[in-house]
Amino acid sequence: MQYKKHIAAALLSCAAYSAHAAEPIVQRFNADPSPHVFADKVYVYATDDQSNSGTYWDSTVWRAYSSADLTSWQDHGSFLSVDVFKWAAKDAKAWAPEMAERNGKYYFYAPVGGDKIGVAVADNPLGPFKDAIGAPLIDKALDANAGDEPIDPMVFIDNTGETYLYFGTRVPKVVRLNPDMRSLAGPILDVKITNFPASDNKKKYGEAPFVHKKHGQYYFTFSTGWPGQIVYATGKHPMGPFEYQEVILDYLDISTNHQAIIEFNGQSWFFYHDNLLPGGGSHKRSITYAPLHYGKDGKIKPVSK
Repeated sequence: MQYKKHIAAALLSCAAYSAHAAEPIVQRFNADPSPHVFADKVYVYATDDQSNSGTYWDSTVWRAYSSADLTSWQDHGSFLSVDVFKWAAKDAKAWAPEMAERNGKYYFYAPVGGDKIGVAVADNPLGPFKDAIGAPLIDKALDANAGDEPIDPMVFIDNTGETYLYFGTRVPKVVRLNPDMRSLAGPILDVKITNFPASDNKKKYGEAPFVHKKHGQYYFTFSTGWPGQIVYATGKHPMGPFEYQEVILDYLDISTNHQAIIEFNGQSWFFYHDNLLPGGGSHKRSITYAPLHYGKDGKIKPVSK
């Protein structure tokens, strides 16, 4: 019976990929996917490119989508706005988000205005959310070593229970979070990446930090810039150092590249955004996904766009 369950899960994964390879999850412009599995369902939190001006990433809301099979997706609409953060500037924009669950609470990490990261909390994955602390969790003006732009937050909860928040452009940052998920447990540190190819001076960290763990190894994936490739580095600790390995996803025909990785139905899945709908482009992107595979040596195999 257990064997049959594994076979069914594998067939479901293959069927989902066949239906959606290089296709947007919905017929709407969205970007910067933050996918998560909650109660056997995949939720994707996103920047809303549909409501921006088309000339800049100036949307002020985030959207959410869910699916039980990676084939049929439900659009839950604009479930949260920057207005939830009363401290945000009037012209603050809603950029690449992140979600995390702990002890039955859902924490939404939101870059607001390009210089602050807020955190909102709710009792279920779709809210309603409220400002968790009434102030920024990360503030460039107040926090030492917050970097040029504290954006693109990503939360990794290790199996030890330790929690880490990654963010930043040009220089990746990491800081421990307390178990309450709404306060910092130490200083903001730089993430060290070694072994960049000497023959490629364009290969560097740009944005979109993401950490996951597989077979005891930590994988740090990120975009190399604007435009950028999605590449990865590996390490023995969530805070690094990480050693550069290879490219996962090559340059796209848009100015940004942003990824995330989940496990669902016994398969690893690679989410990203691309120019996939009529009228799309660098400011009108669409979220898609593909299966992610590893070699016997633990190396991630490239994803074809």
